[in-house]
Amino acid sequence: MIESNKTIVNKSDEQVFLFISDFNNFVHLMPPEVKDLKVTQNDCSFSIQGMPTIHLKIEEKTPYSLVRMISRDGKLDFSLNCNLENIDESSCYAQFTFDAELNSMMKMMVQKPLTNFLNTLTEKLKLIP
Repeated sequence: MIESNKTIVNKSDEQVFLFISDFNNFVHLMPPEVKDLKVTQNDCSFSIQGMPTIHLKIEEKTPYSLVRMISRDGKLDFSLNCNLENIDESSCYAQFTFDAELNSMMKMMVQKPLTNFLNTLTEKLKLIP
């Protein structure tokens, strides 16, 4: 598993959960190197230079604590999870995790860029409207 930093978002866990539960909002989270972003409420696809196009769909929503997204292209089965933890009515912890069966060589190759990507998603959650 590859994890982002755990960060405090000055929104309630419900607000962040509702935001993450709709891929249309991912436009606000994606870093500039993401290209060809296509979204619907429950599906999205995008590419990052040097990597194949990534296709995701929302698989599971556990109100106010977890949104699980899974790959839907079959080339590499993985999940991207947004974990939320309530602090109080106006703030929560947020963390993204990437979970896949990777051999040690592949993990070494993707660890840094994926960690950076996940950290960008987490940091941009702090800026959601």
